[in-house]
This record gives sequence, structure tokens and C-alpha cells, in this order.
Amino acid sequence: MLEAVQNGSSVTDDAFVRVIHDSLHDAFHIVEHLAAQLFAYAPEVDLAVHAPARMDDGPRGQLLRLMASNALRGAVERRFNVRLAFQNCHKVAAFRPEAVDGPAWKAFTSIEAQVLNQAPDSLDC
Repeated sequence: MLEAVQNGSSVTDDAFVRVIHDSLHDAFHIVEHLAAQLFAYAPEVDLAVHAPARMDDGPRGQLLRLMASNALRGAVERRFNVRLAFQNCHKVAAFRPEAVDGPAWKAFTSIEAQVLNQAPDSLDC
């Protein structure tokens, strides 16, 4: 893929998502699981949340890489038809696209939610 891009070729979302799946396997499956949860619920549920109290460094590092890159995150969002939001350490939520800017999105992405998530007794960060 690198050689193709260096030679001026573009990369399809499908090809890029395969690379993400293979290289950030744990993070990919977290998002896959969130999307499955989200779309298994009734339409009035706007989000699914991954918020373990502790997370091993490997999967957490993958999740940080996925969430920190617009290209990676965007490709995975398009693949699963979700919008992702992230709070430091390793709390991530998948939202229905139409729920972005709604009450659940605003609550999850608020400063107050981040502060509560950072509480020393809440998470191993």
C-alpha cells in the first residue's frame, strides 16, 4: 500500500480498513462490538460505550492510535456507520450518525464528562 501511494495511487476505504483490522486488531474489534451493540438496540438508543475499569497497554495503545488519527477513525466510522467519541484513557462511545449534536453526544463529549472520567478512583489511566 505504501508503494502504491508513493507512486500516486489512491487507497480505497476497503483496503485501508483491512490494514486497520490487521494492524489495530483489538481496537477494530472494540468499535465493531460497539456498532453491533448500537444497532442491536431499539432506534431510540443513541450510543454504546466501551469503558472498562482497566485495559492492557497493547489494546489501549491501539485504541489511542485509532482515535488519534482522523484518517483511521474516519475509515472505521464509515465502515460501521457510526460516529466515535473518546474520553481519555480508554473510554470510547459509538453514536448513531443522526445523534451527533444530540443530548447523548453533548453529555458524553462535555468537559464535565471528561473530568468525571479522569477521577483518580475511576480508571487506571
